[in-house]
Amino acid sequence: MRKQRSSRIPDFKSRMEMAKFWDTHDVSDYWDELKPIKVKVARNLSQGMTIRLDAETLTKLRSKAHKKGIGPTTLARMWIMENVYSFVKT
Repeated sequence: MRKQRSSRIPDFKSRMEMAKFWDTHDVSDYWDELKPIKVKVARNLSQGMTIRLDAETLTKLRSKAHKKGIGPTTLARMWIMENVYSFVKT
């Protein structure tokens, strides 16, 4: 029998706690503990929506997106989708 190693990745109580952890840790240090998952990607987004943001908010959004290596529109869409679907689950 193989002895199961305990994970170095903590159990998170919230997404904010998880985000803070990954903001200060390198995922490449944890490859051996990660599992692949299936992801649905919307290729043909059929409708658009315009959202106006003040300059400071837009600057912060662009900065966060740049740090993640994605565009600000993609990051905003990800946040919206995460929150829309989190309401559906509750």
